[in-house]
Amino acid sequence: MPPTFADLGVPSDLVAALSRRSILEPFPIQAATLPDALAGRDVCGKAPTGSGKTLAFGIAAIARLGNRKPNPRRPRVLILTPTRELCAQVATELSHLATPRGMRVASFYGGVGYQPQIKALSRGLDVAVACPGRLEDLLQGKNLWLDEVEVVVVDEADRMADMGFLPAVKRLLDRTPEDRQTLLFSATLDGDVDVLVKRYQNNPARHELEETEEFLANSEHLFWKVESTARADVAARIAASNGPTIVFCRTRHSTDRTARQLTARGVKAVAIHGDRSQAQREKALAAFANGQAGALVATDVAARGIHVDGVAVVVHFDPPADAKDYTHRSGRTARAGATGLVVSLVTPEKAQAVKKLQRELGFPQGIHPPDQDTLGPALLAVAPTADDRSSGSSSSWGGSGQSRGSNQGSRRPEGQGRPSRPRPGAARGNAHRRPRRAS
Repeated sequence: MPPTFADLGVPSDLVAALSRRSILEPFPIQAATLPDALAGRDVCGKAPTGSGKTLAFGIAAIARLGNRKPNPRRPRVLILTPTRELCAQVATELSHLATPRGMRVASFYGGVGYQPQIKALSRGLDVAVACPGRLEDLLQGKNLWLDEVEVVVVDEADRMADMGFLPAVKRLLDRTPEDRQTLLFSATLDGDVDVLVKRYQNNPARHELEETEEFLANSEHLFWKVESTARADVAARIAASNGPTIVFCRTRHSTDRTARQLTARGVKAVAIHGDRSQAQREKALAAFANGQAGALVATDVAARGIHVDGVAVVVHFDPPADAKDYTHRSGRTARAGATGLVVSLVTPEKAQAVKKLQRELGFPQGIHPPDQDTLGPALLAVAPTADDRSSGSSSSWGGSGQSRGSNQGSRRPEGQGRPSRPRPGAARGNAHRRPRRAS
């Protein structure tokens, strides 16, 4: 019988807060790391995106804090994240645990004004969730000090390394007390991340999930042979037939164009990328999360920075550069034990690169014609738009347009704390699943 949160030593009030959100059983990374983290040990956790790391470190950090009121400008918990979206989402998640205890949580990232963040620090807060750049700006302006930090969390440490943030992370950790507790979570623990572990952690308890890419085994992975001119139609039909969809494009320009093309085909789509202001990014993410938009079109800036429960499908409109990017993008679905669907649209000139990608991922080789059951019925024809003309897209893709019949409808895999709903239909013949390790 799997352990409960109470079995792991989580305080009863936090167990109750989790229960109110229907979070009753810990996921593997939580079950593995919480006993050591609650005991005050440094913890080094290796787990893929979507495995439940936020609650793993969030429960421990909140539980470790006593009733002492925080001093102005001196947070007691510091959580470092690589992206604005992840920063905001972690803060929201932790607020569900902290607020019932009378604790304050605030997020700090760029792209927005300084004054609200300075005001939050002046009032005093228990938990600061921050991107390294903005936090250094606030430190230089003498708007906060880190000398009373009791717990530090470095989330998505490998992503920090990829984005060049580790020098800033080191400078920030150097400002915290030496006797702090340090929790580090990452999808990989080698290279620069290992340097971080050795320099800033004291005999950490190391925990690694047996299958570090478990979500790949919980997803169907389809590689479809599609002409470049047909991709917008195919992506629109996938989203219309399967539910909330994230579409990944290579460039910021193609992201905006694809969002407009999907919207023209009856699938309300919003775009998110580095050229958008923080307000625009937050508005787009909110529209997708609350169902106002059926598709979110993004560059790789969103691959780890977005956590939305119920993403049914990830579409690689432009195939990723390598297996690591494929894993990060695809991790937006099949999160925390749920199931999901991942579709790669492979144009002729990308076929060889995608076959290499399949080998790296351990998938069987093969690029197939679109599966009609997944594709769904043809959408109503639309007049070609300026975007279609500029990209060469056609408004009538050459599929059969047959209906999905009884399988038609939305499939929404659920995350932790939400009741699951089985996906209709059997596995497709051309779907790839990552082989599971033998127990």
